Amino acid sequence: MAFAKTVLNWIGLFFVLGLSLLLITILIVYIIDKTQKKQAIRRNFPVIGHFRYWFEHLGEFFRQYFFAMDREEMPFNRAERNWAYRAAKDVSRTLAFGSTRNLTPTGTVMFLNDQFPTLEKNAVESQPVLIGPYCRTPYLAKSFFNISGMSYGSLSKVAVQALAKGAAKAGCWINTGEGGLSPHHLSGGGDVVFQIGTAKYGVRNDEGGLDDDKLKEASSHPQVKMIELKLAQGAKPGKGGILPGRKVTAEIAQIRHIPEGQDSISPNGHPEINNVSDLLDMINHIRDISGKPVGFKTVIGTDAFLFDLCEEIHRRGPESAPDFITIDSADGGSGAAPQPLFDYVGLTIKESLPMVLNVLHKQGLRDRIKVICSGKMINPSGVAWALAMGADFALSARGFMFALGCIQALQCNKNTCPTGVTTHDPDLQKGLVVPDKAERVYHYHKNLVKAVGMIAHSCGVTEPRGLKRHHVRVVTETGLSTPLDKIHPYQESSIPTKKL
Repeated sequence: MAFAKTVLNWIGLFFVLGLSLLLITILIVYIIDKTQKKQAIRRNFPVIGHFRYWFEHLGEFFRQYFFAMDREEMPFNRAERNWAYRAAKDVSRTLAFGSTRNLTPTGTVMFLNDQFPTLEKNAVESQPVLIGPYCRTPYLAKSFFNISGMSYGSLSKVAVQALAKGAAKAGCWINTGEGGLSPHHLSGGGDVVFQIGTAKYGVRNDEGGLDDDKLKEASSHPQVKMIELKLAQGAKPGKGGILPGRKVTAEIAQIRHIPEGQDSISPNGHPEINNVSDLLDMINHIRDISGKPVGFKTVIGTDAFLFDLCEEIHRRGPESAPDFITIDSADGGSGAAPQPLFDYVGLTIKESLPMVLNVLHKQGLRDRIKVICSGKMINPSGVAWALAMGADFALSARGFMFALGCIQALQCNKNTCPTGVTTHDPDLQKGLVVPDKAERVYHYHKNLVKAVGMIAHSCGVTEPRGLKRHHVRVVTETGLSTPLDKIHPYQESSIPTKKL
């Protein structure tokens, strides 16, 4: 009895102390809120005004899990994410009771099934495509679907390792992003595309320019198959990469050749590239040093740039052309970016991809320059549309992030990613187990490629690259659909082509 009374006394004491501390804390917060002059809500409603910011933060999660319908949420709705999750886990991707997708809004894409679909015994795999015929070391790319640029820095090391290992097993390439070539990108043993951004991370000299010796060293890795010069990316066209100082670890600083712990802000353009002539000079310089295919990545704003580029290529000769062009959609990406840029600047892939393809066809350069595209292509329909439009390859960044377990928490730039994908917090990284996630990356790639093939076979062609514009219709403002090849007609070359 005495023991119970003692326990109750202690509980009572702790309760009184806890209540006292709570009241003192509330009083201090009240005084701070009433006297501060920066936030009107806190000044007018001290203490309880803080709940507004807490609820605002929680709102993202409540909308995602409780209130948003399957097809409502942005940037990727629940139906899109769930397909990616199921593909990565290699579980059933069939549904019951009909589609929840509204098929009538303007812009809706529909593939045209053939009454005599390709039988499974007649289906074939897409053949590898040669990139860089004028290079000392051309690249025979196996897969039409690959991992888009995501740097070590934006992603955690365990995320990059899982992607690299999964990509190697899947037979696709992984793009390093602009953060430099890290050991983690090479850890899988698969094909790597080395991206050079405006800050020249990994191949920069003390002034921020290109260091030829470092470029030669980086490109000498047999795993590095191509080099991509980044002019712009979809999340922030006209602005360079943004890596907060809290994510610039000692290892990242060493790889990028930048100070540790400081914000890493890339220039918004390459200082030495001011026109198409400068661009071709840089591409050919990198190609001469590396001996490997070189192209560039950009967001399209106008076709005038494309015509100027083609004119300069014709003046110099086809061997001077970029070996590929990667077109990024202007509706965001996997990294942090200013909202005005990803909301309002640049063209989306639905407009820019046909524009680029049509210009290259008209200029007789379509066979010389391979076209790669990216932009919210996490499901088979987007990749199938890109191939039908005429792209040689399609890329995804966020699709593979979902394969790693990303839950779209929208904390990529805060070093607080709850799944370990975009954080350098060791405690949070523990949740991402590399061997398990590498398998999911492999399964996601395998199942997406298989599903694109299923669409192709339904349309009566034997393999995904057999899809053409006439296999697609698009819903117009009338509510009725029109053929894609009527919206974007096939183009004939107006310039005699030379054999490569």
